[in-house]
Formats: sequence, C-alpha cells, structure tokens
Amino acid sequence: MIKLGIVGLGRLGKRHAENIAFRIQNAELLAVCSVVEDEIKDAQKNLGVKYAYKDFSEMLKNKELDAIVIASSSTEHCKQIEEALNAGFHVFSEKPLGINMHEVLRAREVVGKHNDKIFMLGFMRRYDASYAYAKKKIEEGIIGRPFLIRCYGLDPVKAVQGAIAFSEKSGGIFLDMAIHDIDLARWYLGSEVKSAYAIGGCYEYPEFKKYNDADNAVALLQFKNDAIGILYVGRTCTHGYHIETEIVGTEGSLRIGSIPQKNLVTIFDEKGAVQECVSGFLERFDQAYVAEIQEFVNCIIEKRKPKVGVDDGVMSTKVAYACKESFESNKLVIID
Repeated sequence: MIKLGIVGLGRLGKRHAENIAFRIQNAELLAVCSVVEDEIKDAQKNLGVKYAYKDFSEMLKNKELDAIVIASSSTEHCKQIEEALNAGFHVFSEKPLGINMHEVLRAREVVGKHNDKIFMLGFMRRYDASYAYAKKKIEEGIIGRPFLIRCYGLDPVKAVQGAIAFSEKSGGIFLDMAIHDIDLARWYLGSEVKSAYAIGGCYEYPEFKKYNDADNAVALLQFKNDAIGILYVGRTCTHGYHIETEIVGTEGSLRIGSIPQKNLVTIFDEKGAVQECVSGFLERFDQAYVAEIQEFVNCIIEKRKPKVGVDDGVMSTKVAYACKESFESNKLVIID
C-alpha cells in the first residue's frame, strides 16, 4: 500500500484527495496539507485522513509517507517538488511545472539528481480514453503522417472572475490554459516547436490588460519536423467548457470533442434538440484524473518511470513562454 500526502486542497486538489481516498487501488491518503483551515477540517471529516498540516515542511517530516502529490498554487510547484524529492519522497505534481523558465530548469536539475525516485507531471489528457485512443490510431498509421494539429481550449465565462483573480500569478493565458494543448501537440506530432507567433486581446474583460494578459488568444506554432500547430484559448465561452482537438494527416484526420457533450442524452423541447455541455474540467476529465494518479502509484510499485516526466514540463513551458513573448511583442519568436 502506497501512502500518499497531498498539498493543496482547492478545486483540483480536493478532487485528487477524494480519488486517492476512494478510487485509487493500492493507495492510502495518509496526510493532507493546506493553508486553509476549513479545507483541512473538511478532509479530516469526509476523507478520514490520519494527519493534517498547515506547514508543508512539517508534512515532509512524516516518515510514514511514501509519496507527495502537489496540487498547490502554480507558484509553489517547483519549490515543493525540490523539497519533497530532497526529503526522500516520490512526487506527482500538477501542471504547470513552474511559472518561469529559471525555476523549471532548476526543477529538471533536481529531478535528475533523484533518479531513484518517481517524478510525474499532471498532463491528464494523455490518460483520457479518447485522447489515448487517438494516439493509438496515429501510431497505427490510420491518418498517415500527421502534419497539423488544431486545439481549442475554452473556459466557461462563468469562471472568468476566478481567472481574473488568479491572473497576477498565472503566468499568462498560454501557460495557464494552453499548456495541455502544447503537450498534446508535441505528443501527437512527435516533434518539438521551433517557432511561435501569438496574437490576442481583452475583448470583453479589460482587467487582464493589467498583467499583459488576454481573455482570448491564438498561437501559430511551427515544429522542427515542419508540422503546424494552431492553438485557440479563451475565457469567455458561453456554452460551457469546450476542449476540442483535431489532428490532420496525409491520409485522414482525427477529431476529439467537437461538441463538448455532457452525456449521450438529447433534450427535445421548445428550444429544439439540445445537447447539454460539460461545465468544467473536473467533469470532462473525471476518469483521466483517476487514471493518472493510478499510473503514478503503479509506477512506484513496479519501479518504472512514467511516460510523462519533467522534460515534458520544461518543453511545454518553453513553448508557452515563447507564445507569451510573441503576444507581448507582436513578433515571431524562434525557440532554441
């Protein structure tokens, strides 16, 4: 039984904690850590955790633990990754790896020094059944050589106030929202990005301008194998949480999530034929969040490395920052 501690009990952290407590095999949620007292009390009451902490360094002194799950604020990830690895724990960290290149490169260095430990980054879309199936079809050659990927990552407008409040620390719309699409693009196209050009603006919410950010933005990527990436990210989607990906190849194409259906039910009423949409990422990727933590636990038990690691975090962050630089300068950015 792998004994896990988790730091961060916000929306995603709470979901990870619930999954570990009730849905992950061969795992036990032994400890939680949060600076919010009510979150700690809720976890103790509803999840039955043995240990609760407000200080992360204190949790790391608990030698009953085997591994740490980091679901705290993005600004804390790299620091906590280093502390947890140095304390002798396996580490799973939510995306992004970090919010600037200096700290993500430092994180890669630290992970490299602890090669005996499992480190995994939370790019959960790779563990979604539909996205994994598309990868399998690409590998089978169903669409020939993939040369273009188009990604939509749209958050519901009802969540925009939370995005505004977080924008000072988010690293910008590309790091905050497009990081999953960047990872998928690298994964599906089998190549790294060599240049990026990004444009966008504050079309509805000027509050983002204060942080050189946007409420909607687009990036055009060119890969080292000359493949093309088109990313559209937005915070003003009226119909719900819309994640859509299309991979075009020389012999066909694959499209995932064209309509963000809540389920297979169609409502027929005075409004016509209506398909309800998913409300957010926790609903859309519910099974993927279980699958990625299960993979982390399995890797610890089986003493093998996960397929999603620190290099994926570094390269995706590098591309996201190139998009941010291009957006702010209105110039093409060449990536080393």
